[in-house]
Amino acid sequence: SKSSQKTPNDSLTSIVGTSDAITLTKGEIVKVASMDFSVLVLGETGTGKELVAAAIHNASSRKNGPFIKLNCSAIPAELFESELFGYESGAFTGAAKGGKAGLFEAAHNGTVFLDEIGEMPVQLQTRLLRVLQEHEVIRVGGHNTTDVDVRIIAATNQDLHRAVAEGRFRKDLYYRLSVLPLYIPPLRDRREDIPELFRFFMEQRQVEFALSPALRSFFLTYPWPGNIRQ
Repeated sequence: SKSSQKTPNDSLTSIVGTSDAITLTKGEIVKVASMDFSVLVLGETGTGKELVAAAIHNASSRKNGPFIKLNCSAIPAELFESELFGYESGAFTGAAKGGKAGLFEAAHNGTVFLDEIGEMPVQLQTRLLRVLQEHEVIRVGGHNTTDVDVRIIAATNQDLHRAVAEGRFRKDLYYRLSVLPLYIPPLRDRREDIPELFRFFMEQRQVEFALSPALRSFFLTYPWPGNIRQ
C-alpha cells in the first residue's frame, strides 16, 4: 500500500526475541522514542524496519497522533510529489476539485514513516529538506505554506553514504534524517531467537507441528538472507 493513516498497535511486545542483539535494539528504541528528532532506521531487507518504526511511534509522545507510512519505491515518479505534499485544484490534469492534502498534512501532530528513503528522487529530496527545516509544506500548484508538526522516521537497506558520494542522495538531507540512527540486526546475528520466532508464526497462523532435530539444526545454521520476512 502507498500509505496508511491508521495508528498501528505495534509496540515493543511485537518485536519477538530475547537475544542480546534484539534486547539491545529494544533498549535503543525506547531511548529514540523519548527524543522527538528524526530517526534513520538501518537494516537489511526483511529485518522488520516498519515494525520498529511503529514501535518508536507508539512509545513516543506522538502515540495518539497519526502514523502514516509511504514506501518510496512503490510510488510512480509522476505521483511522488503530489502524494507527499498534496495539490491544489487544477494543479494538473485529473486533479480533484478542491485539491487534496498530502501525506505531511495528514500526519500533522504524528509520525511519517518513509520506507526505502534511498529511492526518493533527488529533486524531491530538496522539498523534504524544507519540511525538516521549516516545518511547512507547499502543495503542488499552490503558493501558500501550511505549517506541519511531524516527526519523520526514514528507513533504508541501502548504503546512503555511498549514495551521497555518487550524488544520488543529498548530504544535508542525510544528516537531517540521521539525527538518531538505529541499526536493526540481521537474523543471522540473533539466531537464538529463531525458535521463538518459529513459535510466534505458528501461533499467528494457528498451526501446530514439531521440527525434526535435523530441520531445527538447519534452521539454526541457515544464513537467512531474507531475514525474518523469509
